[in-house]
Amino acid sequence: MILISKHLIPKPYIGLTLWPVIVLKSPELKNDSVLLNHEKIHLQQQLELLILPFYVLYGLEWLYKWLKYRDLHIAYRQISFEREAYTCEQDAHYLKTRKPWQFAHYFFNAS
Repeated sequence: MILISKHLIPKPYIGLTLWPVIVLKSPELKNDSVLLNHEKIHLQQQLELLILPFYVLYGLEWLYKWLKYRDLHIAYRQISFEREAYTCEQDAHYLKTRKPWQFAHYFFNAS
């Protein structure tokens, strides 16, 4: 399900996924297949981790990366869940071929 709300999404982001909803900042973003694929990758990650643990791990990893890099944007981009989603968002067939727990590859292979 897709929800449009410019108030739920912090700047500078344009989309986020809160199981089972993809929230987009504006209606025209519903046509952005790369963004939707990115957010659908997050839906799969959340499902694999039974939803709540995803948010806990995401937050802890972001905190660790923020302490490490002292930069909010770099910390966000280095989160394993985001690294998988950004790396694979252009591949429209990725979710059909993705192995379960694929984000772990990005967690254990830091950039």
